[in-house]
Amino acid sequence: MSAGNALRLALIGFGEAGGCLARDLAARPEVASVTAYDILLHGPDAPAMRARAGAMSVDCDDDLADAIDGAHLVICAVTASAALDAAQAASAHLSEGQIYFDVNSVSPETKRRAADIVGAAGGRYVEAAVMGAVPPKGLAVPMLLGGAHASDAKALLDPLGMQLQIAAAEIGHASAIKMTRSIMIKGIEALAVECALTAEHYGTSAEVLASLDQTFPGLEWEQLLGYLVSRVMLHGQRRADEMREVAATIAATGLQPLMATATADRQEWVARRGLRDAVGKDAPHDFRRLAAAIRDRMDD
Repeated sequence: MSAGNALRLALIGFGEAGGCLARDLAARPEVASVTAYDILLHGPDAPAMRARAGAMSVDCDDDLADAIDGAHLVICAVTASAALDAAQAASAHLSEGQIYFDVNSVSPETKRRAADIVGAAGGRYVEAAVMGAVPPKGLAVPMLLGGAHASDAKALLDPLGMQLQIAAAEIGHASAIKMTRSIMIKGIEALAVECALTAEHYGTSAEVLASLDQTFPGLEWEQLLGYLVSRVMLHGQRRADEMREVAATIAATGLQPLMATATADRQEWVARRGLRDAVGKDAPHDFRRLAAAIRDRMDD
């Protein structure tokens, strides 16, 4: 079917990424309805989640079977650690031929296991590797697709303004690209935290910035450090979960994932300090202020 035939879409996971995608999808005239399911709908966060969904014209359903019933395409956007559980739960309710669009940041092996679960239930599994931050790009964030049914999903979603490219016919290749990229991206974020806190402790920030600007000109290091540290403070746990999957991806090559494991540990260390509210909404972020906020909670 084409997008012009009034698409019905479902989201499993209504966190930051899932919520952003749901909002943009619900705003498209080609989409008849967007329904979201999240396990948090069974807890104390349910009223706030329902209010947020209502403001986006997204329906919330606390029953997974009802949420995905009749959807032409089901997008799964949960945490990396919950990806297989979500696939298993959804598989009990998928209809024959229903497309399961897996955007979770997990290893190639985890994607293959999810594909087996969905395929055994009669669903059409599509691997999607998200190659950037979903907010603020929303539907415009680039995604690499994989699997035998990737072209079917692309045909449905291209008219909605999504930036989709088929990477391979086999499951796992797109995620291998994503995971390998994350070694660098999330690793730089973790290094930025350690650099910022150490420089502020010794009072060497000005000299360090000057040296970085000279060695790697044009990167505007002061703003870059603020951005990188803020990403860890906002999303450290999700990034740590992803980096565990990255470590598994590396280990499958026979290489010990020393750096990926350390990155996951540092991302999680920041996340445990509960500093999301300390970041603030106004960018660019001052890395000195963020470093001080982290240091104030170092003993927590």
